[in-house]
Amino acid sequence: MTDPIALHRSLLTLDTHIDIPWPDGPDFRDNTRRRVDLPKMQHGHLVAGCFAAYVPQGPRTPEGHAAAYARAVAMLEFINTMAADRARVCSSADAIEQAHRDGATVIIPCVENGHALGGELAHLAKFKALGARYMTLTHNGHNALADSSNPRADLGDAPELHGGLSAFGREAIAEMNRLGLLVDIAHVAKSTMMQAAALSRTPVLSTHSCIKALCNHPRNLDDEQLDMLRDVGGMVNITAVSGFLRAGARPDLVTPSDYVDHLDYAVRRIGIAHVGISSDFDGGGGFNGWADAGQSPSITAELVKRGYDAAAIAALWGGNFLRILRAAEAAAA
Repeated sequence: MTDPIALHRSLLTLDTHIDIPWPDGPDFRDNTRRRVDLPKMQHGHLVAGCFAAYVPQGPRTPEGHAAAYARAVAMLEFINTMAADRARVCSSADAIEQAHRDGATVIIPCVENGHALGGELAHLAKFKALGARYMTLTHNGHNALADSSNPRADLGDAPELHGGLSAFGREAIAEMNRLGLLVDIAHVAKSTMMQAAALSRTPVLSTHSCIKALCNHPRNLDDEQLDMLRDVGGMVNITAVSGFLRAGARPDLVTPSDYVDHLDYAVRRIGIAHVGISSDFDGGGGFNGWADAGQSPSITAELVKRGYDAAAIAALWGGNFLRILRAAEAAAA
């Protein structure tokens, strides 16, 4: 029988969405208050993580846009300082694989919420220069690019603002394709997601969502959206947010079995090549059995228990993300 711990330690495990505390940005090398720090990643053999410069939705005003862009740049600059003690910032699929061969922990910068652009398309190049590999088009609340799955009444949002993507959002996707930045459709309205998938020249992905058929939450993807991800070569990365896994469930009542139920559903619906793993640690993710990065082997153990072989588990834990990252790199080149 396969030893799940030995298998887990052989894999290039990659979590496609992790938040960082802000504005304090505590020491990544040792901070027990965080669900993810370097010791926890090393203990749980979590080789790589996409660390998000998360910008909350604010007013769509010149002042609000300027503040959002300044915060995103400051956060990306901080993420780049996290390389220490055999941790390495990587901005290409080849570099990620080389770091794994070298025994290094991998830090992959990214941006969450297109509001971070501050309304300026040229800012995408700055994000790329700071190592970002993807940008999530929205967060909670509509922005200048697109409609969100969760409108913000406190910001005056109607159910729809643009009917999906705005003209600026379409320009942003074209520029992201040109630069080799992946288009992340987590948090967006279904209309935005379907339009972005059809428009992008490279596969789109949700870096942290779950399955609507199993948990009817606005942040989760329905079967039509899953099929679209398959059809464009993209992927959904199932996330560890308890309320997205089981409606109304507290984290202490959710288990790796609940999590892998969502993985199973997506694999059966759209195929193993279009599914991956994420936590949203330090941004709301974590449950009983996968409460921090140090407990990452529990997901591999549940996959082994359900009969997934080593190749399938390697694909889920990072291989599929590297495939679409390479597709974005090739399109840019």
